[in-house]
Amino acid sequence: MKPATFNCTVLRDGHQSLAATRMSTEQMLELAPILDTMGFSALETWGGASIDAGLRFLGEFPFDRLDTLKKLAPKTPHSMLLRGQNLVGYTHYADDVVEAFVKMSVKHGMNIFRIFDCLNDPQNMRTSIQAAKAAGATAHGAICYTTSPVHNLEYFAKLGKEIADMGADGIVIKDMAGLIPPKEAADLVTALKKSTGLPVWIHTHDTAGIGASTYVAAMNAGADAVDVSISPFANGTAQPDCLRMLALMQGYEACPVVADDFKAKLADISAKLQPIYESLCRFTGHKNEVVNSDTLRYQVPGGMLSNFRNQLKEMNMTDKFEEVFAEIPVVRKALGWIPLVTPTSQIVGVQAMMNVKFGRWKNITPQCADVALGYYGRTPAPVDPDLQKLCAEKMKKDPITCRPADLIKPGMQALRDKLAAKGMPTTDEWCVIYAMFPQQLEDYHNGKKPEPPTAPAKKPAEAAPAASSVAPTTVGLSASINGKDMKINLLGKTYDIRIEEF
Repeated sequence: MKPATFNCTVLRDGHQSLAATRMSTEQMLELAPILDTMGFSALETWGGASIDAGLRFLGEFPFDRLDTLKKLAPKTPHSMLLRGQNLVGYTHYADDVVEAFVKMSVKHGMNIFRIFDCLNDPQNMRTSIQAAKAAGATAHGAICYTTSPVHNLEYFAKLGKEIADMGADGIVIKDMAGLIPPKEAADLVTALKKSTGLPVWIHTHDTAGIGASTYVAAMNAGADAVDVSISPFANGTAQPDCLRMLALMQGYEACPVVADDFKAKLADISAKLQPIYESLCRFTGHKNEVVNSDTLRYQVPGGMLSNFRNQLKEMNMTDKFEEVFAEIPVVRKALGWIPLVTPTSQIVGVQAMMNVKFGRWKNITPQCADVALGYYGRTPAPVDPDLQKLCAEKMKKDPITCRPADLIKPGMQALRDKLAAKGMPTTDEWCVIYAMFPQQLEDYHNGKKPEPPTAPAKKPAEAAPAASSVAPTTVGLSASINGKDMKINLLGKTYDIRIEEF
């Protein structure tokens, strides 16, 4: 058995998971050159919520960060998380927008695209996989791990084969909730390598405390690489710490081979990260730093748990916590057992909350209806026919079975025209960012300054509430209620709901 390797996530998922994606490019300048000398198989430097949060909260143009980090760390491959046809936004975009985004990302230094779909629908991954390959980059197809009556080894192996047949260069097991136990991880690695003949990576979070042991089992079963972060932006709702994983793998054939000065450099980086972590105390919280066994109980991502504790408090529904989380599998089953990952975790969570508040399916969000009607893609299992019929009646549109993006007209020229009319740059870079985050890009262009992300260190007792491990809470969802009027902000859009009866 050959040794596995480590991918480092500290410059993206590490701080996304523990500090709401608020680490700035400036705070990374001293870290990137050191990371580039350590022999990681990849540095995750972009994608996920980092593009949205960087523009929205830090006032950074996304491609500038990529340019900077690639210049500072030119030797190690850079990787990013891409939501398939959703890119790094929350809805489907036209094929030409997807192709332009991928092409511009490669132009600015991206090497590896980790591509997933929130429903595990390969047809929503095809365009981005092909675009990455056409641009000369590496395309990894990511499978969202989840549990349900339909998600088993046979399902995942078949899904991996579909993705491999699209031309993917590797398969990633994306365990966004930190739920996969060691034995199942080992079996899944074995099954995917057999069905695809491709390298297999595994990504997890240590939210429930089993991530590190899962990595040990996966590497010993032949996983080619695992994702690790660096303390203090590690463990808890982030990835297991690199030094910790190195210690756990000692003595195994699959133990990653590192240079003699690797541990010393880890210690140096960890020391440099400590004041950064403390400066972001407004966005960190003790609940994200420790093992949360409730994740195993509710089978949802840790960030979703922490978000909903806050949202239910705002809505005076704290006493309904158990009911809301008991409703989540009801909603998932009705929607065809969809995985819980951005944006479906927000969609399912809000619908579960509304079902408890108003009665089951009395109020249905447009996003929930679109999932039921096929506008997000093919669900793992059939959608409940009664719910689908109800959604069709409420939304006044028919279900679809085609690839959702087939219904979207090419968008690049229209984006260019809109930018020109506003006196903004019309390059492909600006077009693709405007497609996803128009208001935020306008604010950036007009010089509107976001709120400073750092603050003086607080005492532990004064730390901010736990932040989301999926995306900044203000991006994902928020809700407020005033008498019979309710506002829900879901994935950047606000919906007014009138409560007719309780």
